[in-house]
Amino acid sequence: MRIAVVGAGVVGISTTAALLDSGHQVDCYESGTIMGERSAGSTRIFRFAHVDPELVRLAQRAKVGFDRWSEQAGRPMLVNSECVVTGTDMAARAAAMAEAGADHEVVGAGSGRLRLPVRDEPAVALIDVGGGVVDVDAVRDFLTRRAGSAVVPEPVYRLDVTPGGAARVTAVDGRRDYDALLVAAGANTAHLAEQVGISTSPSLAHHLRCTFRVDGDAWQSWIDKPADRPGTYQHQTGPGQWAVGGRVDPGLTVWEVGKDAAVDASRVALVDYAREHLAVDPSVVDSLYCTTDPQLGDGIHLRRNGPVTVVYGDNLMKFAPVLGSDLALSLTGEEQPARS
Repeated sequence: MRIAVVGAGVVGISTTAALLDSGHQVDCYESGTIMGERSAGSTRIFRFAHVDPELVRLAQRAKVGFDRWSEQAGRPMLVNSECVVTGTDMAARAAAMAEAGADHEVVGAGSGRLRLPVRDEPAVALIDVGGGVVDVDAVRDFLTRRAGSAVVPEPVYRLDVTPGGAARVTAVDGRRDYDALLVAAGANTAHLAEQVGISTSPSLAHHLRCTFRVDGDAWQSWIDKPADRPGTYQHQTGPGQWAVGGRVDPGLTVWEVGKDAAVDASRVALVDYAREHLAVDPSVVDSLYCTTDPQLGDGIHLRRNGPVTVVYGDNLMKFAPVLGSDLALSLTGEEQPARS
């Protein structure tokens, strides 16, 4: 089959690699850098801890996939440092992990099981024993090599479904028709999907992650959703580096305020948080900007119209190996992923 993929984020590039492995002809359109927008950065949290048991099971499958990729690349893809979860949905995550058979513990402050650079330990916490951190640089290098010349460095201007049922892509060098098309274009997904009669969530917001210096090493990653302030996610990005991201006051990061104002407000909020709650140097040593959809939580969303499949969601990096393989099967008519 001749298949097009629009977007070389982690979902698009992993699907491209899986399709090539199955012998299909693939063009993966990307006008920027591979994994350079929502998939940007050098690290991401990997976790089994979700409130939906099906997502826990999906993460279990993804872990097998990351291990396979690591073996093929000769380079680890995951750092198994554990992931701590605290806050309002901790009990729901623990219940979902128990149902799916994922290894976890619930501990209290002073248990000796928490390794977080905090001023005060949480009173109670869920430890996702199999969680940790994705080495995004390793994933990017591996998938870029596997995709090879299938990546077409062109912007896509328009998508259509032809009267004959083909998926048509209009790019810089003209129109090309394909048997199937996957749209995984991040912030541009809603616009492209609308052209082929598919409605997705068009909501966008600005997001910033800041990195601070920290003493010590081998920290656990951490997801905190307290009832009295916006939630954060935190993890070690390298020796002596601690990254903090979160959804600060939504009014400060809505799309309409503009990137610069949202970045400035987010930086102030994250520095204030670090000063008050963390045992880190509150000077920002690095930052990572991306767009996000504030209406999406964990999970994968699929929409389909004829030969066109659209995929979108938040926090998809941790599912990359299984998403790539499942979407490749779906596009070739071998399997239809059961997603919302």
